[in-house]
Amino acid sequence: MGKKIGVVLSGCGVYDGAEIHESVITLLALDRHGAEVVICAPDVPQMHVVNHLSGEVAEREHRNVLVESARIARGAIKDVAQVSASDIDGLMLPGGFGAAKNLCDFAVKGADCEVNADVARLVRETYQQAKPIAAVCIAPALLARVLGAEAAQVTIGNDADTAAAIEKMGALHVGCPVDEFVVDQQRKLITSPAYMLAGTISAAAEGIEKTVEQLLAMI
Repeated sequence: MGKKIGVVLSGCGVYDGAEIHESVITLLALDRHGAEVVICAPDVPQMHVVNHLSGEVAEREHRNVLVESARIARGAIKDVAQVSASDIDGLMLPGGFGAAKNLCDFAVKGADCEVNADVARLVRETYQQAKPIAAVCIAPALLARVLGAEAAQVTIGNDADTAAAIEKMGALHVGCPVDEFVVDQQRKLITSPAYMLAGTISAAAEGIEKTVEQLLAMI
């Protein structure tokens, strides 16, 4: 049986949920390596809904993170509250604004953000069981909030303001190009910039695919 990897989604769509390209690349790379995925998301309302055509907030619309994430998962998804670290061999978090709006509120509060309780629990459990955790794009900021006290080493690329907020949470930010990744060997964390830097889907894919390979190699 293949290695079992939890994948935490944050909705469906770059501006208010999980980045779809990053999510699909992650799932494809895991499948190509024979991994079994346990896709999950919190059963909570989205922070807001963004019209992805206009880029404007749709004030009267309301959506659920788990229901929207189910679009990417083709319905094969669990409430993250029902997933524990004992169910998986490793954990991965794609990015998109949903990671910073729905899984936590980093997009609003920066270094003072709070993380969804069930997502934070799963990250802590996975870390405490010495199982590897990967995150791409803005999702490493969530790891910084949860594991900052552990002096976690992460990257979001090279954005100075975001890097400063990550370091304010106690983590160490390491600069990284889009096609590479940063490994914190001691803490078993792997992070890569993806669309924090990528101008094309192929550029995002290169770093994500390497991140997936490293995640599986650390199990």
